[in-house]
Amino acid sequence: MNGLALALLWLAATPPAIAADGAADVRAGADGRGEVRASIDIPAPPERVWRTILDCRLASRMTPSVKRCAVLERSADGRTETREHWIKRGLFSPMLRSVSRLELEPGRRIGFRCIGGDIDDCEGQWLLTPLDDGAATRVVYENKVSAPFGLPAGMAAAAMRRDVPAALQALKRECLENRP
Repeated sequence: MNGLALALLWLAATPPAIAADGAADVRAGADGRGEVRASIDIPAPPERVWRTILDCRLASRMTPSVKRCAVLERSADGRTETREHWIKRGLFSPMLRSVSRLELEPGRRIGFRCIGGDIDDCEGQWLLTPLDDGAATRVVYENKVSAPFGLPAGMAAAAMRRDVPAALQALKRECLENRP
């Protein structure tokens, strides 16, 4: 998983509709589990958006709670990666480590699943759809996750409603400003 996806730790319980232009539709379940879905249109080609999402050097610029991002392993064919992220949300929150397995369909889809660390129950994807003959990209982000330390569902949902749109807007900014 990339830094953006991982920083979006806590979500909701019933499948929501996709919200427009970076707004996240988040549903909180009483059990602290849930689901988030959001989308944003970015006036950049899918290849640029793809590279930006996967660039560990940009992870903390897009999601400030990501303190470190590293690729631990990459398959020879470039279709899978194992990544590690270190996340700290606030002064009094603990540092969290997560290890994720990414399934890559270049320029089109990044699937992810937590496989270790403090966050071991997450699964989601980034979907990239070309718009305007490839000059722009619709990005859809989906994630299902359990909070790692019993965070009340309402607090988790409130954080997601704030953090997911901010992260998607930061992705858009990075795609337009840095052109990796």
